[in-house]
Amino acid sequence: MLTKDIAICIRAIDYSETSQIVTFFTRASGKISAIAKGSKRPKSAFDGPIEILSQGRIVFSDSSKERLATLTEFEQQPSLICRISDLFTLNCSLFAAELVNRLTNDYDPHPGLFDSFHHFLQRANEHREVLSLLIQFQLILLKEIGLQPVWSHCVNCKTRYERPATSDEFYFSSSANGLICRDCEASFPDKIRLSRDASACLADVKRICESEEATLQEIEKVLVSYFTELLGRPPRMAKHIVPR
Repeated sequence: MLTKDIAICIRAIDYSETSQIVTFFTRASGKISAIAKGSKRPKSAFDGPIEILSQGRIVFSDSSKERLATLTEFEQQPSLICRISDLFTLNCSLFAAELVNRLTNDYDPHPGLFDSFHHFLQRANEHREVLSLLIQFQLILLKEIGLQPVWSHCVNCKTRYERPATSDEFYFSSSANGLICRDCEASFPDKIRLSRDASACLADVKRICESEEATLQEIEKVLVSYFTELLGRPPRMAKHIVPR
């Protein structure tokens, strides 16, 4: 059976001298992996080798969800990589693709997440604060896949985060899946202390687009630590986003 969809390539590896195995995140079908036979030939049916972050309409044949699908058509639009003007924006885009690939399941559609991913890629090269866009996308990703941490109150004792309570201190614990207050932090050795600005942004995501660079870097470190906990090891592209 042939299936038509719109897709963004989130992974591409060589399979042979002429073919590739590609992973697409599609709007209606979710994540699919397919063999693109002959894609590396000069006159292929796919307008040349398929690059990561390329997008367009695809047609694929899928006889069994336990095996690779076969890509039969891909109307490639100009690759987003060709339009990205700086290395950090490219790294952020590749990081977003890696997270989508590793945190979504095959054939599990998330049309809202697809739209957010596409929107992020479109805007990343036009926006000065690409880290702000990346953080907002990551929070949407976590919500869509049902792994959003608790940002509004202490996970342990339910004390609510309220700004600007200057005497309160909050931490983030990946193992607890959310915020931890000062009274509970001793029980969570993996805790990361949060500044008041970072706590405020996580409690109210509308603040993120107005945040200083230092606050954005702090939030991204927290998110990377959480993704590391979820995946069992640091995401490959994380080292290019958050300095060690």
